[in-house]
Amino acid sequence: MRTGAVTAIGARHLARRNSKVLAHIGARGTAYWNVRLLDHLFDFDEIRVHSRRPESRDGFAAELSADLGKTVTAVADWKSCIEGADIVVEASRLPEPQPLLKTEWIKPGALVVPYGTMSAVELSLTDIMQKMVVDDWGQCKGGKFGSLRAHVETGRLSEKTLHAELGQIAAGLKVGRESDDETILFWHRGLSLSDIALGKAMLAKAQAQGIGQRLRFA
Repeated sequence: MRTGAVTAIGARHLARRNSKVLAHIGARGTAYWNVRLLDHLFDFDEIRVHSRRPESRDGFAAELSADLGKTVTAVADWKSCIEGADIVVEASRLPEPQPLLKTEWIKPGALVVPYGTMSAVELSLTDIMQKMVVDDWGQCKGGKFGSLRAHVETGRLSEKTLHAELGQIAAGLKVGRESDDETILFWHRGLSLSDIALGKAMLAKAQAQGIGQRLRFA
């Protein structure tokens, strides 16, 4: 739920306000809350989902259709899922990097959110972006894994080309989307700090309501 919320917060600041078509690659893990929370914000006219296994994507689409009260369509390939979408979320689980998401499929003005452990995008994806945003640059620029690892290593995504961290935009220190024409990329890897903040908020709420119990771990 927390990871899905980060996707949704990014979209709130970076997607077109009139976004009506969502493309989601991936049907496990954080996928459900990505779609549910994004639809809560945008009330999409069309939601397409794709994953490698037919039974996985069909089951995912059926679950979302029931829970959202609208049709969610399972599609058989990446291109059919992505072309023409206003928001594209790539949450695949590839065993090794493979450029399955083609830059030419991205609609001008779209928001693209790639965050698989292994890259599924072409190197040219960052070339079409007017803004690139991450959740934490220190985390994104290091390590062996991440959907944009090759882009960092080749200098396509760097401190110079990075527009902002999401927190800077949410706090009003930097601007988010400024026009419908901007094609924007948001890469988030997940922040343990948000778990700490959420835990503190849950504890405060429990204390205020007089509920909960103390657990002994030793």
